[in-house]
Amino acid sequence: MERAQAKQEAERLRAEINRHNRLYYVEARPVISDYEFDKLLERLIGIEKEHPDLVTPDSPSQRVGGEITKVFPVVVHREPMLSLANTYSLGEVEEFCRRVEKLVEAEGGRRPEFVAELKFDGVAVSLLYRDGVLARGATRGDGMRGDDITANLRTIPTVPLSITMPGGPLFGTPVSEIEVRGEVFMRKEDFGKLNEARPEEDRFANPRNATAGTLKLQDSAEVARRRMSFVAYYLKGPDDGRIPHLQRLRQLESMGFMTGGHYRLCDGVAGIAEFIGAWSEKRWTLPYETDGVVLKLNDTTLWDRLGATAKSPRWAIAYKYPAQQARTVLREVVFQVGRLGTITPVAELEPVRLAGSTVSRSTLHNFDEIDRLGVRIGDRVMIEKSGEVIPKVVGVVLDERPEATVAIQVPDACPECGTPLVRPEGEVSLYCPDESGCPAQKRGRILHFASRNAMDIQNLGESLVAQLVDRGLVDDPGDLYRLEKAQVEGLERMGAKSAQNLLDALAESRKRGYARLLYALGIRHVGQATARELAHAYPSLGSLREAGEEELTAVPDIGPVVAASIREFFTRSWVKAMLAKLEEAGLPLEAGGPKELVNRNFEGLSVIFTGGLDRYDRQRASELVLERGGRIVTSVSKKTSLVVAGSEAGSKLDKALKLGVRVVDEDEFEKML
Repeated sequence: MERAQAKQEAERLRAEINRHNRLYYVEARPVISDYEFDKLLERLIGIEKEHPDLVTPDSPSQRVGGEITKVFPVVVHREPMLSLANTYSLGEVEEFCRRVEKLVEAEGGRRPEFVAELKFDGVAVSLLYRDGVLARGATRGDGMRGDDITANLRTIPTVPLSITMPGGPLFGTPVSEIEVRGEVFMRKEDFGKLNEARPEEDRFANPRNATAGTLKLQDSAEVARRRMSFVAYYLKGPDDGRIPHLQRLRQLESMGFMTGGHYRLCDGVAGIAEFIGAWSEKRWTLPYETDGVVLKLNDTTLWDRLGATAKSPRWAIAYKYPAQQARTVLREVVFQVGRLGTITPVAELEPVRLAGSTVSRSTLHNFDEIDRLGVRIGDRVMIEKSGEVIPKVVGVVLDERPEATVAIQVPDACPECGTPLVRPEGEVSLYCPDESGCPAQKRGRILHFASRNAMDIQNLGESLVAQLVDRGLVDDPGDLYRLEKAQVEGLERMGAKSAQNLLDALAESRKRGYARLLYALGIRHVGQATARELAHAYPSLGSLREAGEEELTAVPDIGPVVAASIREFFTRSWVKAMLAKLEEAGLPLEAGGPKELVNRNFEGLSVIFTGGLDRYDRQRASELVLERGGRIVTSVSKKTSLVVAGSEAGSKLDKALKLGVRVVDEDEFEKML
């Protein structure tokens, strides 16, 4: 293609792709399929490869990622990025409004107006634009300092790579630099697709967790594949203090930013309550998660005068909707078989709408939980969503129990292979003992082996694993590395390209470390932290296989039960056969040389994490401790040095406080790094 023609076609494709991005992410009304969109993008990338001089900084091709970031540089925010005070009470919202009114009256102002906006359940970031081009993007961090994640933010379709800088009557004169703050989040549909492609035990609990973990990935190409969105809620330019907040939101929209569009100017508590009430149900119709309403004083000239507490501004507050419950009927109970043979009862429910989706299934965890709830088939039950994502049965409506309810019978045979079930002494769960023959256990082991924190084999989801096992192509993870392209091409919904993608992912997984492999093997009671301790104590699989129980208990965080589980694992004939295949495939059966420490700030400290962290996923936080000479443990004892407590920390925090173990929050943890 001649250059002039290529230039014209590239410009057309860029405009077309940007239009479809807006239709999909901002207006929620896509008009083409994902496949058709990908073809447009492939066409543009092909032209730009043929004519590299035609590539522009704001081309959609620059969103596909590929940059590998080993370290995220620290960014100092020009103004603190504070978090909002939360409330679940309309009474406290009214108190907030009265408090602001008094402060405004004291300043000689008139009755204040508030802007009510939907609260997106995501991760706060800051974008800096210079001369119309995205120059830097950063996380909130501790409010004063965040991490530079520009490469990852560039992959998000609703983050404009270039904008027309504001000027005219709003700003008075054109400006050369602005800051835009907002929330990165994941749409429900994109979150569902991400989780569907992951093993069940490695799925994200909710879109916010998925977003937080994704933003700190080191591979921007993987970030791009996860399809996140950005909503803007703050615009700051030089000397713009006189501009009301409502006008700033409209200015952001005119510059091409997504604001959600659902906001209203309210002149009192009645209008605010009406907005909150209206969106209590309407929010479930949106394509993304919202967990409340944010209220901000519209007159921004008063923001600085009202000031802030140590963590939150006094001119804004967030109202959060309480967890929703629904009543339904438990129709039946089915029994699922996990990778370790664990039998889990699952409630089949009369479909009911809850928190914006139809719920028809819920785990009952184990048979002790069934006894605790006193639930029977045919009962009317109350369900709610944990984190508004995972449904669970929380109670039985006993005064409405029908006469014809039936007790839930404990099974005596595996529903997958018919083997008689066993209940180990001191445990609440039933198990299928046929490890080598039970199809469900085979599938579970392979999915665990391929999971993100294990060997991270992309494109190997539940449907494909089920086909591989059902057709006898794969019995254990070692067989994965013997697959041939023709075998994979013959499976449903697989073609030459998909088959090659899987083989490429398998080849890439050979590069994972020895500790990852130990975790991937799926030894009972051996999680990521224990696998790392074992890899340190026994730098080859051969030496670990020869270790006795007494010797194993000398390893930190390993007691008699874990030691016995490790010894028993290596005695099984199917394990020996699997390990031989893995060795033949070139998997890392021994550790490489020791890594150089970043510093020794955690040397000698045993650290445990509990609750959710805002700025790191659990794996990355653990790596940061290990890189500084510390150890990761999984239970709290008097020997534990440090507990890092995030949001909704539970029993581990309680035990740490009781034992007098040092507890720090995420801000303090980050300082210690």
